[in-house]
Amino acid sequence: MICRILLLISLTSCVSGTLVVKVTQTSYQAEENDNITLEWMFTPRTDSFYNSLNFLCRLFTDVKPLILYHVHEGVEVPESPDEQFAGRVQCDKDALREGRIRLHVSRLRTDDSGLYDCEVKTDDGTNSDSCRLNVTAAVDQPKPQKPADGSKPQSRGRISLYVGLTVAGLSVCVGLYFVFRLRFKPDDR
Repeated sequence: MICRILLLISLTSCVSGTLVVKVTQTSYQAEENDNITLEWMFTPRTDSFYNSLNFLCRLFTDVKPLILYHVHEGVEVPESPDEQFAGRVQCDKDALREGRIRLHVSRLRTDDSGLYDCEVKTDDGTNSDSCRLNVTAAVDQPKPQKPADGSKPQSRGRISLYVGLTVAGLSVCVGLYFVFRLRFKPDDR
C-alpha cells in the first residue's frame, strides 16, 4: 500500500512538471494586406517563469523554416525574425504573463501562408503546437461602369425626370389658380 502511494506521488510530480502548449485555433483564413493574431496557450507554473521562458515561432516552407518571433530567457531576440517578417510581427507582452503567446502579424502576404509552429521551453519542459494560415490574394473592388453608348448615367436621368415633373406640376397649379380666379371673380359694384 505504501509503495502505491509513493508511486502515485512520484507520478503526480512528473506529470505536473510537464509543459503543455495548445493553439487556440488550428486554422486561420485571411486576405492579403489584412492583419491577424496567431495565439498559443501554455500554463505558467510560477510568477517567475518569465525569466526562464524561451519560445520560437516559425513558418515552415518548402525551402526552410522561417523565424517569425523568438524569445530567449524572457527577452525578445530582435535580430532573429526572418526578413519576410521584419517589422510586421509584434508580441503581446501582457498576454505572456497569462500563459498566452499572441503574435500580431500585419500586412499579410500570400507567401505568409503555411504551417506555423511555436515551440515553448520553460523549467517545466518543452512542447509545441502548430496551426495553419491561408492568405488569399486581395479581391479588387470593381470600378463603376460607364455606359458605352455615351448616354447619361441613370441617376442623372432620374434627376431630370423629377425636375420635369415638378415644373409640370407647378404649371398645372398656376393655371388652375388663374382659371378659378377668373371664374369666381367678385363683381364690381
